[in-house]
Amino acid sequence: MKLEKYSFGIGDRFGQQGLAQLEALIKAKEEGIEIVPVWNKSNREHQIIHSSPEDTFLEANNAVLALQWEDSYYVDADHINLKTVDPFLDHANFFTLDVADYIGSEITEQELQDFLKEASAYEGELLIPGIAQPFTISGELLVKIARSYLGAVREASAIYKYIADCKGAEGFIAEVSMDEVEAAQTPVELFFILMMIKQYDIPAQTIAPKFTGRFNKGVDYVGDESLFRKEFEEDLLVIDFAV
Repeated sequence: MKLEKYSFGIGDRFGQQGLAQLEALIKAKEEGIEIVPVWNKSNREHQIIHSSPEDTFLEANNAVLALQWEDSYYVDADHINLKTVDPFLDHANFFTLDVADYIGSEITEQELQDFLKEASAYEGELLIPGIAQPFTISGELLVKIARSYLGAVREASAIYKYIADCKGAEGFIAEVSMDEVEAAQTPVELFFILMMIKQYDIPAQTIAPKFTGRFNKGVDYVGDESLFRKEFEEDLLVIDFAV
């Protein structure tokens, strides 16, 4: 299963907006912009309003049938982990592997050395096309990044393998999420996180890093818009370079 170039996460918290959300994407398509919907809802959100993953699955299917949508669509088990994933397995084809809680978790010396074996090739100046200033990569920085994020990616691998064993590797889209934390990841950190994801054989098709500022539901972005724009654009350039 391969995610299209443009997708839009449409979190319908109360299960009442599926038709309206899909109608908006139909209007976009009429204007020549093809976007596939991803209905996303987390375990926490289900608990708050006493809904279930099946409810989101049915709402998405009902909207698709009612509006005769013929393109792809996805139902996202949003922000799941090994403790919460089971109820979503039969009702989702997109899984957001939330490993924010595992940032900074312990790693073994062997895991560290396995990472450094590949990452050390980038010591010195790392120039990302499109980013004006090169990044200085030291051995000390690589160790710091590994101790911060390698344990989280290891956990993402465990979640991915569990889902793949249940659904088959071709039966879903995988996203790795580290966005529900206080500190934003830098472009350099993102570059090496992507390397870790590759080392752990996670076929992630999308990633959710943390940006500066706050993205509260239903209100405008809170933070420095120019800094967010810079971070966002640099992250895109890093992803383009890495993949």
